[in-house]
Amino acid sequence: MENYITMSKKEIKKYDIIKKLISKELNGSEAADILNITARHARRLKSKFAKGGIKALIHGNRGKPGNRRIPDKERQRIANLIKRKFSDFGPTLAAEKLDELHKIKRDKGTVRSIMIAEEIWKPRQKKKEQHREWRQRKTSYGEMVQYDGSYEHWFENRGKEICLLASIDDATSRVWAKFDEHEGVEPTFNFWREYIERFGKPFSIYVDKFSTYSMNHKLAKENPDTLTQFERAMEKDLGVSVIHAHSPQAKGRVEKLFRTLQDRLIKELRLKNISTIPEANRFLEEEFLPKFNAKFMVEPRAEANLHKQLTKQEKDGLDSIFSRQREKVIRNDFTVSHKNNCYQLLKEQPVTICRQDRITVEERMDNSIHFKLRGKYLNCKLLPEKPKKINSGKNNLQWVIPKSTAHIPPANHPWRQYQKIEYLKKLTKVSQVGHF
Repeated sequence: MENYITMSKKEIKKYDIIKKLISKELNGSEAADILNITARHARRLKSKFAKGGIKALIHGNRGKPGNRRIPDKERQRIANLIKRKFSDFGPTLAAEKLDELHKIKRDKGTVRSIMIAEEIWKPRQKKKEQHREWRQRKTSYGEMVQYDGSYEHWFENRGKEICLLASIDDATSRVWAKFDEHEGVEPTFNFWREYIERFGKPFSIYVDKFSTYSMNHKLAKENPDTLTQFERAMEKDLGVSVIHAHSPQAKGRVEKLFRTLQDRLIKELRLKNISTIPEANRFLEEEFLPKFNAKFMVEPRAEANLHKQLTKQEKDGLDSIFSRQREKVIRNDFTVSHKNNCYQLLKEQPVTICRQDRITVEERMDNSIHFKLRGKYLNCKLLPEKPKKINSGKNNLQWVIPKSTAHIPPANHPWRQYQKIEYLKKLTKVSQVGHF
C-alpha cells in the first residue's frame, strides 16, 4: 500500500528550492533569500533533507494534538454546561456566561469550536446582499439618535408579546431602552421625556414612517404643516429635528441593536427569571444597560456633546409638551365639547375669549384635560351629563303602528266554530265533484 505525504504550498516551494540547492543550481545565500530565511537555516534544511528525505521538510507537529489544546475533561465539562444551560446561546454570549457564572475563562473561538463539534452551533452562511453605500457615523455625541420599537416575546413563555423601545446614539452607540405595552404615542412620550430629563435634547432623532412618527395619509403628506403628536412635541415645542428613514437599512444601527438584544437580552431575562415590565425596566436600568454600554460603546470623532439641556420654561412645560393636543371651537354659549363631555368656560379668564375662537385641548399623561388660548390656560368646569332624549336607548317611540289583532276572536269563540264548519262543507263539495 502506497503512503501519501500531504504538504502545504509553502512546503512544496521549500522542497523545490532545497532540491536546487542540493543540485548546486543555487547557492546557500540565494536559496536563503528566496525562502526568506538565514543562510544557516538553509544549510540546516539541506542537511535534514539529505538524512530524512522529503518528510524532513514537513512540520514535526503535523497530525499531533496541539500543545495548547484544552484537556478533554474540561472540554467535556464546557460542552455539558452549554447543552444544559446555554443551548440556544451564540458562542460569544456562551463564552461570557461561562466566565461570569462558572469561572471558565475560554475565548469565544474555543467555545465556538466545541459547540460546532458537539453540533450545538451551526455556522451561518453569508447571504448575497444588495450593494449599499456605507455611511460614516455622525461626528458628535447627541448629533443624531436612532429610535425604534421591537415587538417580541421578550419573556418567552413567561409572558405575552410586548414592545422594547430603544434609542442608540449614532456617534457613540450609547443605548437607552424601556419596555412598554406598545409603540403608541403615550409610551413614546414617556420614553422621550425620561431620555431628555436624563441626557438633554438631542440635535436630531432618526425614526421610521410608523404612524406614531409620520403622517402617512395622502392629503397629510401634501401639507407639510400637518404634524403627528410626536413631531409637534419634538420639532415645534422642543426644537429637535425629526428625520424619517425611507427603509429599515437606512437606520441599520438600531435594527442591528434589536438583533443583538433579541439574542442577548431574552436570555439574560431568562437567567434572572424576570417576567414583568416593571422588573424588566429596573433590570435594564440598573444592570444590563451599564454593562452593555461599557462593552459596545465607541469613542466619537469629536469631543463635543450636542445634547442641549432644557430651559426653565421647557422644564415647567413638559407636562404640556408631552400631551395629546387638538383644536376645538368655542360654542356660542362659551362651552367646549370634548370626548362626549361638555366644559363651561368661566367668567374670570386670563385672556379675552370670543365665540368661535379656536382653542387647544391638552390631554395629559395623567388623564387631566386643559384648555389653552394664546399661551394662557383657561378656567372651566365640567358640566353635568345632558339628559337623555326620550327616544334614545330602549325607550324609542314607535313611528309605525302595527296592524291590530284585537278584532280577531279567540279559537273557542262560536264564530270561529261556525267558520270551521263552513270550511269543511266546502272541502266536502270539492271532494264529491272530483270523485265524479
